Amino acid sequence: MLNTSPAPSCALAPASPGHAEGVTDDEFRAAMSRLAAGVVLVTAQEPPLDPEDPLAPGGEDVGMTATAFLSVSLDPPLALVSLREGSRMDDLLAEQPLWAVSVLAESQRHIAGRFAMKGRISDRLLFADIPCVRGEVSGAPLVGGALATLELRTEQRVPAGDHTLVVGRVLSARLPSAQGGPLMYFRGRYRHLG
Repeated sequence: MLNTSPAPSCALAPASPGHAEGVTDDEFRAAMSRLAAGVVLVTAQEPPLDPEDPLAPGGEDVGMTATAFLSVSLDPPLALVSLREGSRMDDLLAEQPLWAVSVLAESQRHIAGRFAMKGRISDRLLFADIPCVRGEVSGAPLVGGALATLELRTEQRVPAGDHTLVVGRVLSARLPSAQGGPLMYFRGRYRHLG
């Protein structure tokens, strides 16, 4: 039997004071916190200070926790990460086109927290006790025990408000661990499925 009753109408939501578009920072942040996201560690290696001098210090590994990472295209294989404009990783990826992503497992919450700290210590110390292998293509650290690792080369950088969207071509994708579920971020906290 065909339902011929009229479709329910939706009431107009009340406007809220804030930006010209009508949403406050807190409202937007609260709404987006309801969107569960996977957690990744984005890594890259700074180039050496003087590549021509073998005695000059080498480049330092840099890492940052991100929840705004997603697949963009299968052909060609592209992925995107959103970086806060002017952050160390944003500045580095403006110069260094090769970077990597480790998809963190639920048991790697400590890694996510460590690389998300504000006013943190040097990245060299943050990587000190984390099992990593160096990516063959990017030279960037890939976290041991991650659910997946990808190495990328920047194809495009797009300014977007107070962030930069970095689109990278995936040069390698590996599944080093099949253990455990993904680390998730929901309502301002790290969580796991289940």
